[in-house]
Amino acid sequence: MNRRAFLAAASLLPLPATAARRLPIRKAVLLSMLPSHLSIRDRFQLARDCGFEEIELPTTPDPAAAAEMRKASETTGLRIHSVMNSDHWRYPLSSADPEVVRKCVAGMETSLRNAHDWGADTVLLVPAVVNPQTRYGEAWQRSQERIRRMIPMAEKLKVIIAVEEVWNKFLLSPLEFARYIDDFQSPWVRAYFDVGNVVLYGYPQDWIRTLGKRIVKLHFKDFKFAKRVAEFVNLRDGEIDWIEVHNALSGIGYKGSATVELASGDAAYLKDVSRRVDLILEGA
Repeated sequence: MNRRAFLAAASLLPLPATAARRLPIRKAVLLSMLPSHLSIRDRFQLARDCGFEEIELPTTPDPAAAAEMRKASETTGLRIHSVMNSDHWRYPLSSADPEVVRKCVAGMETSLRNAHDWGADTVLLVPAVVNPQTRYGEAWQRSQERIRRMIPMAEKLKVIIAVEEVWNKFLLSPLEFARYIDDFQSPWVRAYFDVGNVVLYGYPQDWIRTLGKRIVKLHFKDFKFAKRVAEFVNLRDGEIDWIEVHNALSGIGYKGSATVELASGDAAYLKDVSRRVDLILEGA
């Protein structure tokens, strides 16, 4: 067998189990997890040094601060992949108060511009909050109506509005979440799936398989429960079945980013978190 034939044959051999099983997902971290006493550039560099490839930033209305973040990304090579909209809790789209809605829309417009300027492809949006003043049906109708008005701007800037399920008494099942996204009939509205947020009332692997290609981004966090009270814990120390999460993500062919959403800490802690993400992605 000549060298060319040998290499051709070798290319057909199966990969080692660990290489074949690792999910093609990029590891990201929230800015809030990085030590706040460091400069923006040093925080970005620390994230890189700890093994993260990307970062998710909050809405940044100050142009100088936004420029500093862009420069930090360019100099460290840590890509800004997403923006977490900052005003959707205080000023929910589902409010009956026009002034509250106006503030939320303004915050989303700033977030979309941030994302475009930073080269990010998504903005995370909590779409509605159900409370004594806002019924479930009202939250659904109002939030969809107001998100539809944002789609032209999202399309123009080439930034996806990524709706997330949180503890807001809204979108309480994977079937509902899927229907909510499908109602828009737009590639510019998709799902930002938080693996930890559904464990009070469901199983992440079920949600992942139901949402499928609707998922554009992931949040990773973990919880332990005692008497239905959630305790925030490090990845793989809680009750999430990460093997099943791995299998579900593999099954839908997810290839995007996964942002860790945990407490802040020093370099040793962040390196440990990064290692734990590796184990999850490897199906260990």
